Amino acid sequence: MVASTDRQRGSLGIPSAVLGMVLFLATEVMFFAGLVSAFLVVKARWIGAWPPPGQPRLPVEVTAVNTVVLLASGVILWLAAHDRAGQQTLAAVRRRSLIAALLGATFVTVQGFEWTRLLAYGLTMRSGPYGSFFYLIVGTHAAHAVAAVVALLWAVARLGSQKISADGFRAVRLFWYFVVGVWPILYVLVYLM
Repeated sequence: MVASTDRQRGSLGIPSAVLGMVLFLATEVMFFAGLVSAFLVVKARWIGAWPPPGQPRLPVEVTAVNTVVLLASGVILWLAAHDRAGQQTLAAVRRRSLIAALLGATFVTVQGFEWTRLLAYGLTMRSGPYGSFFYLIVGTHAAHAVAAVVALLWAVARLGSQKISADGFRAVRLFWYFVVGVWPILYVLVYLM
């Protein structure tokens, strides 16, 4: 691991890896805000019932359980970071980080199965604004979740060989926390409203 005195810091005193991730996540917040805003405008101006008649209902209950799985992954990763700060064994940090990544992969897999079922029931990108926005918003989140799982697995592998700095690990965790944190908002807006 890189000692804290060896960290590269930006002019603000923030480690470069963390600052880079914060800037990236700021753009992602704006991106998701744009998607959600467009969805809410279309939904508010929609004449008639939302979701439109003839469209399948979203799997609210399964996705609620899946949301708990994703939130649990965030808590477990936080515990891994807490272990790290408390100078717990590297094995404990790696184990918890790996569990968080596996729970994230489980979340994406369950979402994939649900999307497949919705496609079979006729909810597609071409079935109207309801399907288009569903797949655009939820699919974009899924792409971020896959990228975050890969980043987390990469970080776990590098933790084992001690080839990642504490700041690099922190940047990956920030990305994961973003993926975990934005999902409940999307779940409420897309699935429940």
